[in-house]
Amino acid sequence: MTLPVSDPAAWATAMNNLGMAPLGIAGQPILPDFDPALGMMTGIPPITPMMPGLGIVPPPIPPDMPVAKEIIHCKSCTLFPPNPNLPPPATRERPPGCKTVFVGGLPENGTEQIIVEVFEQCGEIIAIRKSKKNFCHIRFAEEYMVDKALYLSGYRIRLGSSTDKKDTGRLHVDFAQARDDLYEWECKQRMLAREERHRRRMEEERMRPPSPPPVVHYSDHECSIVAEKLKDDSKFSGAVQTLLTWIERGEVNRRSANHFYSMIQSANSHVRRLVNEKATHEKEMEEAKEKFKQALSGILIQFEQIVAVYHSASKQKAWDHFTKAQRKNISVWCKQAEEIRNIHNDELMGIRREEEMEMSDDEIEETTETKETEESALVSQAEALKEENDSLRWQLDAYRNEVELLKQEQGKAHREDDPNKEQQLKLLQQALQGMQQHLLKVQEEYKKKEAELDRIKDDNLQVEQLLENFHEKQENCGSRLCASSQEGEQPLEKTAVSNPVKSEREALLVGIISTFLHVHPFGASIEYICSYLNRLDNKASYQIPSKLTTSPLLPISTSDVESLMSRLQHTFRQEMTGVGASLEKRWKFCGFEGLKLT
Repeated sequence: MTLPVSDPAAWATAMNNLGMAPLGIAGQPILPDFDPALGMMTGIPPITPMMPGLGIVPPPIPPDMPVAKEIIHCKSCTLFPPNPNLPPPATRERPPGCKTVFVGGLPENGTEQIIVEVFEQCGEIIAIRKSKKNFCHIRFAEEYMVDKALYLSGYRIRLGSSTDKKDTGRLHVDFAQARDDLYEWECKQRMLAREERHRRRMEEERMRPPSPPPVVHYSDHECSIVAEKLKDDSKFSGAVQTLLTWIERGEVNRRSANHFYSMIQSANSHVRRLVNEKATHEKEMEEAKEKFKQALSGILIQFEQIVAVYHSASKQKAWDHFTKAQRKNISVWCKQAEEIRNIHNDELMGIRREEEMEMSDDEIEETTETKETEESALVSQAEALKEENDSLRWQLDAYRNEVELLKQEQGKAHREDDPNKEQQLKLLQQALQGMQQHLLKVQEEYKKKEAELDRIKDDNLQVEQLLENFHEKQENCGSRLCASSQEGEQPLEKTAVSNPVKSEREALLVGIISTFLHVHPFGASIEYICSYLNRLDNKASYQIPSKLTTSPLLPISTSDVESLMSRLQHTFRQEMTGVGASLEKRWKFCGFEGLKLT
């Protein structure tokens, strides 16, 4: 384009069409507010001079801001802008990598030279494919040039100064889909993907740990070197790995078996060293824990002393002599010291609680391994004691938490605490001491019950030995008792039918129950009677041994005792006592009344 330099209006219009801010001859910007000859609307900011002709895309213009399109003068033609009140021309969806545009509405007399003259200001043109039906396809060098070409959509073109219909037309510029554009875009995407894969591979190789050194092949010389390394503590790890690899490769044979055995023996000699090292580290850890606990206790004591100083300074004797600023500082220091003290106290209590839980877990594991027995009564007592122990421990923790809360509340006060709080604190401390003593007593009783359980096991073993001896004697005397049993079979059956007491065991039970009910004139329930029979003797505990029967000793059940007492109606009598929900069945001894009746 050739523009007269002396015409500032034409110069500004051409630069505005190219997307650049209009500049004067001296290089200063021509403002639209001061030069109405440019034909630009007042208040519309010029397009930012981002040098679009050099390949930099200007920033997008907001859709609500109107764009001023001016007349474009070319050598052979003139472009007139569309009506600004009309909506923008419609376009299709932009294909990926689009560099080709469709241009329709060309004049019938338009030539390829005129097309180049109009669209070369948008950028470098690679190819033009013109059709005979007033349209063409233009392929640009870069993608951003397509956006500049779309700016010309809607312009009316006129060739020269002719008004003939064949020399005029309305341009319609739209995106076009071309195989070359798609191919170049796919090649670019593949190149970017290759670069990304290469970058990831380089990153993975950089982050991959180094490969271990290769293991040498087995030979007598290498075997002697590895054997020497196995004896050295600093080189033991690498030598063991070499030995493992040789064994897995199958290097062991009849000729090299002795060498491998000596190396395995050398590896075995390090077991004791490793065990000693582990024990040393565990001891150091325990000592470090103990030192930490002692240091924490010392720090906590010092914090208590500091807090006590703050509390004594907060009392009225000394508090009245401090200024307002000094009182404020003392209060802030006291609050900070109490918070730090409470944090350390919680940490120390957590350490002690963990130790107690570990000790209790160890005790429970030891006791559960030794308590595999059939004595249900003592086992239930032991479980009850264990539950009571746990509940007491939980109550102890609750009391400790309450004491800590009371201490925190006590530290927040600036004057002397109320006597009620001190009294409550003392009561809680006394209750805490009582709970600790009670906990120790329960633990001692728990240990006594365990010892008693072991003693009962030994007694049961002795009883089983006596039963075995009795069975042997009974087998020896079997032949002698056969004749006498045949002769007295019929009388025994008759007496068994007539006598309610069938064995010596039942007679022993009748005597024990009669004595028990005689000292309980108001009667007793069947459960109470059975529990008394199960606690009679340490040696017999809850079993009544019968030396006349060959059956094993069995515990007394409630149904057996109740059936025995119901058969002896002149000796025992069942009565109902209580009213309503407290109604209860009780057995009483009526043997002396039965003597009078019989």
